[in-house]
Amino acid sequence: MGLEEYKNKQSLVLVFTGDGKGKTSASLGLLARALGNRHNVAFIQFIKYWGVGEHVFIHDIQDLFKDQLYFYKGGKGFYDAGELSAENISEKQHKQAAKETYSEALNAVSSGKYELVICDEINNAVHDGLLSEKDLKKLIDSKHKKTSLCLTGRNFPKKLLDKVDIATDMAKLKHHFDRGYLANPGIDF
Repeated sequence: MGLEEYKNKQSLVLVFTGDGKGKTSASLGLLARALGNRHNVAFIQFIKYWGVGEHVFIHDIQDLFKDQLYFYKGGKGFYDAGELSAENISEKQHKQAAKETYSEALNAVSSGKYELVICDEINNAVHDGLLSEKDLKKLIDSKHKKTSLCLTGRNFPKKLLDKVDIATDMAKLKHHFDRGYLANPGIDF
């Protein structure tokens, strides 16, 4: 097939999943690329509520990009992750936060205001039962025709793969966490 036979698709659904590092980092690369092309971007983050590097970065660039960049942080921390779980946060509070964050995502992806909507860690929220696979399918199906949608987090439901255009499985080959080391600022968060 020659290059002249290819055509451009107006918008895409992308998934970064798997047990390896780099899912959020890859979505931040998309954010930078989209903003560099003067696109409007919504970055909607599930799960992470503690201070992470991307929060500082997005906060710092928001003045530069003004209405071109929307950021919503809606998580309550890790859910059902043993010692890593957020302390004193009930299941009901986790589910309510996921529901509110999902509402922001659904509004953003269906509005036509954004060329790119990133739903960071939404796959985790679905896998943990804070949202349903039906919610995720509805989000994908509600996408405005000019809006690309990026879904990150572990455990993307395989039965929804036929609804996406690009899916990347970040496979872990080795991680220092498995040998008892904590996450490093600037590398892991």
